[in-house]
Amino acid sequence: MQSSAITVRVAQLRHELQLHNYLYYVMQSPSISDSDFDELFKELQDLESQYPELIEEDSPTQRVGGYPSDKFDKVDHPNPILSLSKVNSPADTEAWFARISKLDGRVMSNKFVVEPKIDGLTVVLHYENGVFTRGCTRGDGHVGEDITRNLRTVRSLPLRVPVKGSMDAPSTLVVRGEAFIPNQSFYDLNNKLGANGERTYINARNAASGALRQLDPRVTASRPIALFCYEVVASDPQFLNSQWDTLTYLRELGFPVSDDSVLCNNMRDVIDRCQMWSDKRKGLDYEIDGVVIKIDDLDVMANLGVVGKDPRGAVAYKFAEDQVTTRLVDIGLNVGRTGVLTPYAVLQPVKVGGVIVKQATLHNLDFVRDKDIRVGDHVLIKRAGEVIPYVIGSLELERDGSEVPYDPPDKCPSCGTAVHRFTNEVAIYCANIACPAQIVRNLEHFVSRSTLEIDGFGKGLAKQLVEAGLVKDVADIFSLDKTSLLELEGFAHKKVSSLLTAIAESKKKPLSRLVEALGVRGVGSVASASLASAFGSLDALGEATTEELQEIEGLGPNIANAVVEWFDEPTNRRVLDKLQAAGFWPTLNDSHNNISGVLTGMTIVITGTLQGWSRKDAVDYIESHGGSVGKSITSNTNYLLVGDRPGSKLDRALNLGITVIDVNSLKDLVK
Repeated sequence: MQSSAITVRVAQLRHELQLHNYLYYVMQSPSISDSDFDELFKELQDLESQYPELIEEDSPTQRVGGYPSDKFDKVDHPNPILSLSKVNSPADTEAWFARISKLDGRVMSNKFVVEPKIDGLTVVLHYENGVFTRGCTRGDGHVGEDITRNLRTVRSLPLRVPVKGSMDAPSTLVVRGEAFIPNQSFYDLNNKLGANGERTYINARNAASGALRQLDPRVTASRPIALFCYEVVASDPQFLNSQWDTLTYLRELGFPVSDDSVLCNNMRDVIDRCQMWSDKRKGLDYEIDGVVIKIDDLDVMANLGVVGKDPRGAVAYKFAEDQVTTRLVDIGLNVGRTGVLTPYAVLQPVKVGGVIVKQATLHNLDFVRDKDIRVGDHVLIKRAGEVIPYVIGSLELERDGSEVPYDPPDKCPSCGTAVHRFTNEVAIYCANIACPAQIVRNLEHFVSRSTLEIDGFGKGLAKQLVEAGLVKDVADIFSLDKTSLLELEGFAHKKVSSLLTAIAESKKKPLSRLVEALGVRGVGSVASASLASAFGSLDALGEATTEELQEIEGLGPNIANAVVEWFDEPTNRRVLDKLQAAGFWPTLNDSHNNISGVLTGMTIVITGTLQGWSRKDAVDYIESHGGSVGKSITSNTNYLLVGDRPGSKLDRALNLGITVIDVNSLKDLVK
C-alpha cells in the first residue's frame, strides 16, 4: 500500500498539471516553461507507474490515449442536441425577430448573445462530480458516437472542473462545445502530412472531424485540436437562466470559451454585430461560417419551443461563402524540402474574398485523380479567412470535350530525377539532395540546430550562397573560401572567419547528426540515431538492404525503401563522395565519438542551460561515451548535469543524494 506522502504528491502533481494545461491551452498565459511542465508530467507518470492504484480518470497522464478501438459505442444525449435554422441577411434576421416576438412578448425587451459559429465538430462532454467521464459527437441530435478516449487527448478540455478556485461543480454536468483546428495549425498539419506522403485534408473542419473519429487515440493526440464551449445541455442542480451567465459560468469552471461572444441590448445591435463579423472573420485564426444569435433569457428560449430540430429562440446568421468559379489553366507541382511533389492549380485570375487569386492548392495527387480534375475544367475554389485558396472540385457539366486528364510526371520537374512513390502513400517525391528546387531548404536543414548546428548559418545565408552560385549541393559548404565569401554583400573578414571556423567545427559532429542532416525522407533524429548505431558508417548504411533496415525497431518498409532509394540515387552518391573528400566521414568508432566508454551503464539527467553546449551536444557527448540520458530523476540516476537556471530536477536530485555535476566535471569523468 502506498504511503500517504506519495498519495498527497500524486494529487498535488495532478492539480498542478491541470492548472498549467488550463493556463497554457485556454488562457494562452503559461506560468512555467515546457521543460518544467515535462518534468512534472514525467514525475506523475513514474509515480502512477509504480502505484497504478492511484491512477484516476481525470489524471493528465490519461490524455495520451490507449490502444485502438474496434468501433464507437452509441450514446444517448440527456437532451436533444439541436441544430439551427438559418438567416442570410439583416432583413431575414428582422423577420425572425418579428415572428418570435408574436409568440412571446418578452422577446421585444430581451437581450441577445451573439457568438461565432465555429466551423468544426460538435462535441458533448459529460461530467460527474466535476470529473470528465464521457464525450461524444452530436450524431443525429439524439444519439452520438462515444469518442471519450479521443477527447481526453484534447489539451484544452478540462478533465476535472473547476480547474481552479473553490467553487463547487454540479453532481451532473453536460456541456456542448465545438472542436476545431486553428487555421495556422491546420496549414502546418497539412504541410507535415504532405511532406510525409500522407493524405492531406481539404479544410480544417474535415481535419478536426477526422482526428476525433480516429480509432487510435494516439493519432488524435498528434493533431492540434482546440475547443470552445458554449452551452449547458443538462445539469443537476439546474440554476442557469441566462445564456450570457452560462458563458461566464463555463469560463469560471475552466472550460475554453470564445472571447469573441458579445451581449447585445437589442436587435439593432445584433444586426450591426453580424455585419461587423462579416469582415472581422478574415482576421480570426479559426474558421467560422457565420454567427449564432441567441435570446439571452433561457426561460424565454424554452417557452418559444422547437420547430423540427431547430429552437425558435436561436438562429444562425450565415455569411455568403467566399466561393467562385474559374477555369483551371494548368496543374503545376511544388517540390518540398523532403522532395514531395505537391500539385497546385494555375487559374484564370479571379477575385475571391477581396483578393485576386491566380493559384490554389489541389491538396495531393490522389485528390486530383479522385475528383477527376482536368486541365481546362471550370473549377470551384474557396478562400476561407486568410488560408491559401483551395480547389473544391470541378464542374463536369461545364465541360466541352477540350479538357485534358492530368497525368502525373515520372520525373521531377526541377531536376529530371525519376520520382518515387511508396505503397499506401499518396505522394510522389524526388530523392535528389541537389535538386535545384530543394537546395535552399536542404541546405537550411543540413546546417540547422538539430543537425550540424553551424552558428551564423541560417535561411538567409543559405539563399544568398545558392543565388551566388557558390553552393549547388550541401557538400559545397566545405569548399567555401575567404575570397569568394568576401565578395558577398554583408561579409567582412571577421564574419567570414567565424563562418569558416564554424563549418570546420561541424565536421566533428557524430555520425547520427550527419545521417539526419542528409534529409532522407522519414528519417528524423530517432531514426538517424538507430541507423548510425546499427551500421556504424555511411559506407555500411549505403549498402544496406530494405530487409536489413526493417530489422531495426521502429523502421517500417517505407522508411527502409526511402533509405535505399536515397543511396541509390547517383547525384546523392556524388554528394557523399564530396563529403568524404572534405574529410567529413564520421563513423561510430571515431575517437571523437567514443573516447573510452567510461560512461557505459550510467544514467545522466540534464537540467538548465549548459555553458557552451546545446542540449543536443550534451546528449551526443554522453551517449558517445556509453552513457544514457534520462528524462527525470529517479533512484537509478547516477548524475545530474546542471546548467544555468536549473529546474525542479535539482531539488529532487539533492533530496535523493544524486551527484550533481557541471559540463567541466562531465568532461573530467571521461578523461
